[in-house]
Amino acid sequence: MVETSNKAIVCVDDEAIILMSLKAQLRNSYKDKFIIETSLSAEDAILIVDELMRDGVKVLVIISDWHMPSMKGDELFTIIKKKYPEINLIMITGQADKDTLDSLRNSNQMLAILNKPWDRKTLFSYIDSVDN
Repeated sequence: MVETSNKAIVCVDDEAIILMSLKAQLRNSYKDKFIIETSLSAEDAILIVDELMRDGVKVLVIISDWHMPSMKGDELFTIIKKKYPEINLIMITGQADKDTLDSLRNSNQMLAILNKPWDRKTLFSYIDSVDN
């Protein structure tokens, strides 16, 4: 019997190519250690997280872009933190304004804020730091 992971990483970006790249990097590094889910919108990401948590899967990290249509990454993170304060949040952005980034850093809700293009080793070091 194949044992399935009980931990997940959820990646959110409105650009499919970014999600494919991120998922490939995570899969290449972590193999089957985590369930890796992707979402093209913040709204769908919330549904994915709700379903994983309901199924007993621990969502370890959400990695999200900031600039997305309809709901920005910081809005997604506010909703997630209210529902699931134990989930770690990493923002990867190329477009967030300085005030937004300062606000996110000061909120102490973020595990990390990384610029696009992200450094793979840095991203993985943050994921490794919360995988206990």
